[in-house]
Amino acid sequence: MTQDLNTLTETASQTAGPYVHIGCIPSFAGLKGIYAEDLGLSPISDGAKGQIITITGSVYDGTGWAMRDAMIESWQPDAAGLFAGQDGADPAVNGFCRFAADKDTGEFTLRTVKPGKTPMRGGGFQAPHISVWIVARGINIGLSTRIYFDDEDNSDDPLLSRIEQRPRVDTLLAKKTGDGAYRFDIRLQGAGETVFLDL
Repeated sequence: MTQDLNTLTETASQTAGPYVHIGCIPSFAGLKGIYAEDLGLSPISDGAKGQIITITGSVYDGTGWAMRDAMIESWQPDAAGLFAGQDGADPAVNGFCRFAADKDTGEFTLRTVKPGKTPMRGGGFQAPHISVWIVARGINIGLSTRIYFDDEDNSDDPLLSRIEQRPRVDTLLAKKTGDGAYRFDIRLQGAGETVFLDL
């Protein structure tokens, strides 16, 4: 006997974490031998041109707790602002990385090359930035944002200029903490909530 379609109810949504680690970065989840190495292990290989930088940070929930099950993906251009596959792009920069917060501290680390300004189709440039996507427990749909740098000229960036509440621009700026070192924390809600993008 068939059931009327108007009696079916919507399936409950599921949060992404912590199970994303099993399928996306199985070695991190303790599952060895599935792949030779996890996909997106590093956005760069030996010989990448430009300044090598390290970005550390944490993903904080609304209570201020560092989420230890967060997984992040990043995409970026090379030091000249070119993406992998474009003419003249640095072959040692694939631009993609998939990494997780530390299981004990909740801190993540991204070692990469500092991106250059990205040319736009209509002329002009976007300020140097790295696009990031975050998933973790309590997040039903991954969150997209960007990492800009506080030691770069961001004044003409088209995305940053569209943020009406100017103090919130600071939530997208990685703060320089040393030579080639930056700090970028992601706050999901509450005071200092990171600007997320509807992409």
